[in-house]
Amino acid sequence: MKAAKTKKKRVGAGSVLRTQYAALPWRINNGRIEIMLVTSRDTKRWVIPKGWPMKGRKPHIVAAIEAVQEAGLIGKMDKAKLGDFRYEKRLDSGATVDCCVEVFSLRVQRQRKKWREKKQRATRWFECAVAAGLVEEPELRDLMLGFCRALSQQK
Repeated sequence: MKAAKTKKKRVGAGSVLRTQYAALPWRINNGRIEIMLVTSRDTKRWVIPKGWPMKGRKPHIVAAIEAVQEAGLIGKMDKAKLGDFRYEKRLDSGATVDCCVEVFSLRVQRQRKKWREKKQRATRWFECAVAAGLVEEPELRDLMLGFCRALSQQK
């Protein structure tokens, strides 16, 4: 039996990548580096908090806002971009758009008891290698592992 062919409806195919901004939330717990992942709202994949640009807001501020909204995280956000990764975002319409996500380091100081998307997403701390293994995007995985390697050498 032949597999059914499915066509992906694409938005802006061949156009410039759309930009998003993300936080890479981390902490040191019992001497180990941990990264917090959140589930995406629709597919429940493990991801990092991210979102679209906000008019009048700098990229690292947008990343900090997304970390609060998606995971209730408060901490010290670096202004310098840590790196970036690409992925294909599925829109509510079912169409997809190619995105380049600029990632900023967020050293988490605390997690609020309540936040906007708490009932829509799960949050969880993972050791670095485990977190990297749970995300689907190879570039994000490499970024996480490189960040953790560099951070562990600073200790």
